[in-house]
Amino acid sequence: MDFDLTEEQRLLKESIDRFAADNARDPAAHSAASDLWPQLAELGVLALPFAEEDGGIGGGAVETMIVMEAIGRALITEPYLPTVVLGGGFLRMGGTAEQRAEFIPQVAEGSLKLAFAQLEKGSRYDLHDVSTTARREGGDFVLDGRKGVVLGGDEAGLLVVTARTAGARRDREGITLFLVDGDAPGVSRQGSPSQHGGRVAEIAFDGVRVPAGRVLGEVDGGLSLAERVVDVALAALCADSLGAMEELHRMTVDYLRTRQQFGVSIGSFQALQHRAADMLVAVEQARSMAVYAAMMAEEPDARERRAAIAAAKAQVNRSGRLVGQEAVQLHGGIAVTWEYKAGHFFKRLTANDMLFGDTDHHLRAVMADGGLVHEI
Repeated sequence: MDFDLTEEQRLLKESIDRFAADNARDPAAHSAASDLWPQLAELGVLALPFAEEDGGIGGGAVETMIVMEAIGRALITEPYLPTVVLGGGFLRMGGTAEQRAEFIPQVAEGSLKLAFAQLEKGSRYDLHDVSTTARREGGDFVLDGRKGVVLGGDEAGLLVVTARTAGARRDREGITLFLVDGDAPGVSRQGSPSQHGGRVAEIAFDGVRVPAGRVLGEVDGGLSLAERVVDVALAALCADSLGAMEELHRMTVDYLRTRQQFGVSIGSFQALQHRAADMLVAVEQARSMAVYAAMMAEEPDARERRAAIAAAKAQVNRSGRLVGQEAVQLHGGIAVTWEYKAGHFFKRLTANDMLFGDTDHHLRAVMADGGLVHEI
């Protein structure tokens, strides 16, 4: 398997790395709002994963990894994951020709943001644990229920919502995906800051009417589509965490070289050099698994894909915890001040750890599927 970037991928990496370096987030800024979204549209990265015939560029999971790694390295808080990776993934993989023609050009030009409304009280990381209901009424569906911690949910113009159209709360069958306007009658949203530095929302659906033409995929058969899209998002999250770890390690090594103690830089102490080396090993382990996740993100065999993605997320989570803890300890008190970036990177890694499954959850998934069965 060839792990080298193509010429087009190298050009993308140079472009997005330069953009991220020029627009790295200032952690002292108390507002997450910025004007980077139009600039991302101009760069073409909002159109990146969509097919050319749908108005996109035709990139894949490797291109998404390149972008997400740069976003994580710069602490950028724009809703690329919820809009392009998650919401865009549902349109790419499950949207009808009419749905793709209506919404993908808007996403690509930056005029439409999306969000995936899935998590419910008590559901933890189980995509099939859905109590929000959707009942048929004439030619429409009527949605009732509550969703929580919706990434980018308070600013999204279009929501991808999981709702139960048949079966009991934890049945795998009977789940349907809907495209719901964010300002539709009966939709109420309450936003708040997230640990990422972006926004999340609690969303209520009270008698929300959704036309049958806004169903994504098959009625009662939406779970497999949701699992495919979330696997792609998990690979993207691994890349985001990798970027954060890279920068956190670089900051820590620079600090060890410049901080003076007893008349010498503390980086000259062998014990601290060993800890910095442990951080580097963790970063490189995360890099290997992030690349593996990107290569496997669109694997058609669901069992192989799920085991690979789960293994990658578990290892990236472990690496992120080690790198974050070591960075804070080696920096000392300055690491947890608001004005210094180290603590913000650790917060991002901690939040990424919990998104769509923590380490224990994904280790259980790997064991349940019999371990890694894909041969490289």
